Amino acid sequence: MELDLTTELLQHRMVAIFRGIADHQADAAAKALVDGGVAFMEVTMNTTGALPIISRWRESFDGQAYIGAGTVLNVAMAKEAVAAGAQFLISPNLDEQVIAYGAERGVDVWPGVMTPTEIVRAWNAGAKLVKLFPMASLGLSYLREIRAPLDHIPIMATGGVDLGNIADTFAAGAAAVGLGTKLVRPDLIASGDFEQMTANARAYVDAAAAKTTR
Repeated sequence: MELDLTTELLQHRMVAIFRGIADHQADAAAKALVDGGVAFMEVTMNTTGALPIISRWRESFDGQAYIGAGTVLNVAMAKEAVAAGAQFLISPNLDEQVIAYGAERGVDVWPGVMTPTEIVRAWNAGAKLVKLFPMASLGLSYLREIRAPLDHIPIMATGGVDLGNIADTFAAGAAAVGLGTKLVRPDLIASGDFEQMTANARAYVDAAAAKTTR
């Protein structure tokens, strides 16, 4: 039976976003997060060396974490990412052709959306989950309002989520969250404090696992 990554994401409720990380630091940072229980990691396509990193992590973390590509803007990028081994594709934009490409190959695509129209378009095109972006600018009241009529469509909130508001974000209706520098912390990577990075990751994993009420 084919693994449904969206179902897996809805259980783990969190994706770590690696953007612009130096290749020589990437592996140690990723291992720190996996050690902390992070199960989904995306490498953005505008990161130098993104494709080799994805390929490497597929092998290194096989059975421990799912590895995908982020900032996948079009089908050409989707093809490169899938060829490198990406298990899922995330974008800041909605491109129905990318969703169709993923569906043909059994790769889940979680497109970026902002408006109710884009959310429904993505859903109708076959996306099983959408990424609401930029969440930091839109705010939780926006999420709550659009969830009211669109509560059948799982939404991943990306941008502005931290330990202080993650519970409120889930309570507002997010099915999952995307976390960048709050989880892939540049300060800890620069200082080589991967033990603290693991502890920080574990705190987010625990917060994502906590039961929330809407």
